[in-house]
Amino acid sequence: MGRSRFKFHEEHYPYFITHSVVGGISIFDDPLIASIVLDSLKFLNTEFKMKINGYVIMHNHVHLAVEAKDIVEKIRRFKSFTARKIVDCLEERGRSIILQRIKQARVTQKVESQYQLWQEGSHPIQIDSDKKMQSCLEYIHYNPVNAGFVERPEYWHYSSVEAYLGKEVNEIITVYGSVSD
Repeated sequence: MGRSRFKFHEEHYPYFITHSVVGGISIFDDPLIASIVLDSLKFLNTEFKMKINGYVIMHNHVHLAVEAKDIVEKIRRFKSFTARKIVDCLEERGRSIILQRIKQARVTQKVESQYQLWQEGSHPIQIDSDKKMQSCLEYIHYNPVNAGFVERPEYWHYSSVEAYLGKEVNEIITVYGSVSD
């Protein structure tokens, strides 16, 4: 099936989105690199008014439950900005092996850039009910558990799960079903 299966159809719905690193390369186990994604999510929330209902940053991909006007453009800018910042960070720190792997994994017809960090597309899935949102959030929060990294979701540092447990941990999450919805 072609790429056309994955599209943002109606912007007034939230979407479950996955962003994967090319070649499945693990880079987000580096706290400095993961912080670039977290800071970018904060920017999306505060400056671009993107409502972030949930997220998890795994070693080689990111899952989000988000909603916003002009979501396609905001996601495009997020991926472009984070890719540039991450590559710059890797270059500054002399992480040549990872840079070489990213370079080799890029899509060959992409000639405008030496590197390609993110796989093409976002594979959005429309969240059109409370039940579907709860299912997506559970999937997001249990992803590190199911991968065998931690025993409980709240043990994973790069996740929105603590906001759902009532802890005041960050300002980027809008707890789904809260009064502000």
